[in-house]
Amino acid sequence: MRGVLFDGKRVEVVADLEVREPGPGEVAVAIAAAGLCHSDLSVVDGTIPFPVPVVLGHEGAGVVAAVGAGVTHVAAGDHVALSTLANCGTCAECDRGRPTMCRQAIGRPGQPFARGGRPVFQFAANSAFAERTVVKAVQAVRIPKDIPLSSAALIGCGVLTGVGAVLNRAKVDRGDSVVVIGTGGIGLNVLQGARIAGALRIVAVDANPAKEAVARQFGATDFLTSTEGVRELLPTGADHVFECVGRVELVRQAVDLLDRHGQAVLLGTPPAGAEASFVVASMFLDKSILGCRYGSSRPQRDIPLYTELYREGRLLLDELVTQTYPVEEFERAVADAEAGKVARGVLTF
Repeated sequence: MRGVLFDGKRVEVVADLEVREPGPGEVAVAIAAAGLCHSDLSVVDGTIPFPVPVVLGHEGAGVVAAVGAGVTHVAAGDHVALSTLANCGTCAECDRGRPTMCRQAIGRPGQPFARGGRPVFQFAANSAFAERTVVKAVQAVRIPKDIPLSSAALIGCGVLTGVGAVLNRAKVDRGDSVVVIGTGGIGLNVLQGARIAGALRIVAVDANPAKEAVARQFGATDFLTSTEGVRELLPTGADHVFECVGRVELVRQAVDLLDRHGQAVLLGTPPAGAEASFVVASMFLDKSILGCRYGSSRPQRDIPLYTELYREGRLLLDELVTQTYPVEEFERAVADAEAGKVARGVLTF
């Protein structure tokens, strides 16, 4: 079968991948569509260290092909969106409703794939850049069949991370002020999360002025090409600032833009080992710097919620899909993403 493989030196679309059948508590999914996220590219450039060879992709949707023993919540033929949380469901963190903190879901890459008789790693417990993948049952969330799979694919990372960061981690309230630094796939979802939460002022910041129209479509009330003008719009600072780029100088700017009791939420992924600084004295006014993994999401709860918001017209998905590419055009999809031509490119199988 076809898939996008990174061997540590180069990325290529191969046609001779194999994947095993699902075991107990697992689900095999025929992937229909998968979003190209910068996290995939971060594996290639070394920002996210990961063992190789590995099948990339972690934001996908498809049709259940088979289920293993004990799986009852989905069946063959169901449409599903996939999460990256291969959480155990039984530890203290899972029991508290914090599956993103489950230690079974972090840093334990499996090898359900093979090529030429040699095992191949699975990225983010998902590997959606393949015609077929095998995931833990908890990762497969059934969705209504009237939702286009090319749009549903984006729920599994961009929407869960961006909207989840607003609703679950920052808990933005009605009337709050929000600044979003970076309006890529994650930033756009933060914008619409802030809109859904009822934020009054939503300021989008992006160096590319061509992104203003789509930022406003997703919920921005104001658009700036740098953070320098934020204080003119919010003289006392913002209640919430989301850094969605992953640059340490922008982390500092996010902290400096906070009002009293404000929160800076870090969503961008800087290189491993990167350090940021801030003025310690400024934090004594009840300000906070919040890390956020995967939108502090509970996928089996959040994905059905987001699909209903989509069906009601309150959450945008179709508008995120700037361009679809057959998997064979992976290199063109990457080039368009790196050039900023697309909010989210989607690979199709």
